Amino acid sequence: MSLLAVGISHQTAPVALLEQFAMGDDDRVKALHELVESDHVSEALVLATCNRVEVFAEVDRFHGGVSEVSRVLARQAGATVEELSPYVTVHYEDQAVAHLFTVAAGLDSMVVGETQVLGQLRAAYALAQEEGTVGRELHPVAQHALRVGKRVHAETGIDRAGASLVTVSLDRAETRIGPLAGRPVLVVGAGSMGALAATTLSRRGALVTVASRSPESAARLAAAVDGGTAELADLPQAIAAADVLVTCTGATGLVVGTDAVATAMAGRAGRPLAVVDLALPRDVDPGVAALPGVHVVDLALLQGERSAGTGHPVAGSVAADDVSAAHALIEAETALLRAERQAAAVAPTVSALRSQAAEVVDAELLRLSTRLPDLDARARSEIARTVRRVVDKLLHEPTVRVKELASTPGGVDYADALRALFGLGIDAEVPADGPRLAEAVTVDPDDLRPGGAS
Repeated sequence: MSLLAVGISHQTAPVALLEQFAMGDDDRVKALHELVESDHVSEALVLATCNRVEVFAEVDRFHGGVSEVSRVLARQAGATVEELSPYVTVHYEDQAVAHLFTVAAGLDSMVVGETQVLGQLRAAYALAQEEGTVGRELHPVAQHALRVGKRVHAETGIDRAGASLVTVSLDRAETRIGPLAGRPVLVVGAGSMGALAATTLSRRGALVTVASRSPESAARLAAAVDGGTAELADLPQAIAAADVLVTCTGATGLVVGTDAVATAMAGRAGRPLAVVDLALPRDVDPGVAALPGVHVVDLALLQGERSAGTGHPVAGSVAADDVSAAHALIEAETALLRAERQAAAVAPTVSALRSQAAEVVDAELLRLSTRLPDLDARARSEIARTVRRVVDKLLHEPTVRVKELASTPGGVDYADALRALFGLGIDAEVPADGPRLAEAVTVDPDDLRPGGAS
């Protein structure tokens, strides 16, 4: 079995395409089971955020696994595999591990160094556990990734190099309408992102009002930030009273239409309105950006700034050093996990070899008892201890060496050789057609098409 990562993110695709991949909880569950019920995927974890949708899977064949994961992603997006192939990234084994660690650390986020993705990964892992789609291969990888993410933030100072998507978006809003302290802000959505937005706004001194499809959730969040609540049915009036509108719902369609904002602007006497749309798919109708006096900050804007190199959170030698230190830590942790995974891969071979040796010794001692029935018990016991010591000494070097060599590139080959030399009847857990550990993967677009090589 081998680790495969296939996905699409802000690094390769426009926000408009990412919107097509938006997943609710039911979508995630469906995708998980569709993956593990396919021919080549045995375990799967789906990480779906506003910046990415990526599948981390254990597969028995590289090309077959890529093809099956790609088909699930294409179905979710309502597109063909061919249409998605220019935007899909594929990572295999060491590269997949390093990529997952990089994502967990916030180094692959739209806002470098943000911490929210670590919580999203934890939630994705928990869901996969609940659905039974992670097993002995993905469990240690996911757990290791969560530890690496925490280590990077705790030990490298990467937090100084970045902030949350909410923080950066509100910074952009402040550049358009000025400081938020003492100003009324309407937050639409009371989920994890809404809570983060409301808390951040409260710390900046804003006067927060919360609206949500769940009045109970809105009331709880509002109470936590000493704010108020509003009904979604009264959205135009609530927007008219606010200087900033922050939307971050999990809705699959538009929540704030152009007409609602236009109605709100008519009663504002020229006061500007900043609209921060953090949802994917977007909550706010794109037509809102064309209204006079309205300033929209959304994921597409932030993606454009990042691509252009403006507004990039990594600035200055200290932040750059932190990022470099984070990458170094990830490289070391990737090597450590590789050694652990390869040691685990050769463990069945070592166990089988020792079991076979024990069976041979027991059979020969029984044969000796038959041939020399008058041998006294003391001599019989000494002979048995001697034979076992000899066998243990003979096996010690090859079993120790195969464990040591397992942590080197191609190390699993030594386990293959041991199995062949000693005639061990266990299956080799080696990828049938994929690249070896630590090798780079170059994927041809044809690999992403149904019926590709497997």
